Amino acid sequence: MSLDKILAISGKPGLFELKTQTRTGFVAESLIDGKRITVNMRSNVSILSEIAIYTLSEEVPLGEVFNKIKEKEEGKETTVKHKESKDKLEEYFFEILPEYDEDRVYTSDIKKVIQWYNLLISKGITDFTEEKEEEVEQ
Repeated sequence: MSLDKILAISGKPGLFELKTQTRTGFVAESLIDGKRITVNMRSNVSILSEIAIYTLSEEVPLGEVFNKIKEKEEGKETTVKHKESKDKLEEYFFEILPEYDEDRVYTSDIKKVIQWYNLLISKGITDFTEEKEEEVEQ
């Protein structure tokens, strides 16, 4: 499953898998407990493949950040937990993404990235590469 089908829904804990669309929104299944919920179009929803982390020179897609964590942790969950101190979290994130913009990437963002990564790994979702669509020449 790619990050195109994984959602973060504002006000709801954890991550969700997009299951199907409805007339007024869509149905999503929690990766934490497997419960399905209906989400309307007015909800604040983020698709993980569209999230990026600010660096000093560019924005790095979340999938790339997850791949760097996966490389560092050898495909296992992170050695640092999302409830660690601010300094520990920033130090860990600096090891993964040395160029990250400390003024625009908050501790809460780092916590989410670590928490989401660990949840995805625990569910066996380990492919964070973006699927590139091939352009058709005419």
